Amino acid sequence: MIAETPKPPYYAVIFTSVRIPEDESRYAKMANKLEEMAKQQNGFLGIESVRNDLGITVSYWSDLDSIRKRKSQADHLLAQKMGREKWYKCYKIRIALVERDYNFEN
Repeated sequence: MIAETPKPPYYAVIFTSVRIPEDESRYAKMANKLEEMAKQQNGFLGIESVRNDLGITVSYWSDLDSIRKRKSQADHLLAQKMGREKWYKCYKIRIALVERDYNFEN
C-alpha cells in the first residue's frame, strides 16, 4: 500500500536491511508493535514496507523532532538492540527531506 502523504515538505526515514533467517515470529511481532506505536505518535504521516532478500521500510514524518522522539522510545531502542544481536546481517538508515512528490493512478 502506498502511503498517503501531505503536500511537501516532510521527512522520510528509509530503513534498508538484510535479515538473518531466524526468529521470524518474534521479529514480526516486534515490527507490528513498532508500526502501531508509530501510528499513534505525533508527526507520523505514513509507512511503506517491502521485503525479499533486501528489506526496505520508509516511514514519513512531519518534522525532525518527531523522528528524534521515535528513535528514543524504549520499545524502539529494544528493537534496535534485538536487530543488531539477532535479526539483521546489516542495515542502513537514511533520513531525507521530501521536497517534491507526485503520483500516477490508473
